[in-house]
Amino acid sequence: MTLEKLITIKSAFADEGMIPRKYCCNGENIHPPVEFDNLPEETKTLALLLEDPDAISGIFTHWIAWNISPHRPIAENSAPGISGENGHGETGYTGPCPPNGTHRYILTIYALDAKLGLEAGADKRALLQAMDGHMLAYGEIMGKYSKDNQNQPR
Repeated sequence: MTLEKLITIKSAFADEGMIPRKYCCNGENIHPPVEFDNLPEETKTLALLLEDPDAISGIFTHWIAWNISPHRPIAENSAPGISGENGHGETGYTGPCPPNGTHRYILTIYALDAKLGLEAGADKRALLQAMDGHMLAYGEIMGKYSKDNQNQPR
């Protein structure tokens, strides 16, 4: 079975747009609001990943969460579901913070047919393993950020 990209995502930035500084390391460093639509009927929970594929050391995970309710949007700076370990070895969100240049940040939401039995603080590998066989669909949105851009939305 092929995983379909069905879910539409809206956030504080447009797809391929600039992420407001508020959500980054040199702003308030809080996670943006996230709305989603077009979830399959069988969806029981959601999982999300926010990753920087342009990080020098490889893909950097900024946010990982699961067992998120599919019935309401994710409010700004809230604690949706259960948080996993980000690239800094901490749980919760850590905002975009590229050392130089403009990096891309991909927010992916997965619709799942089950609640996952993962403990808080699990890493990306454990999440992907737990989701195997439970993913119904996904959606993604990509934002960009540069600490040097003085015209960045606040």
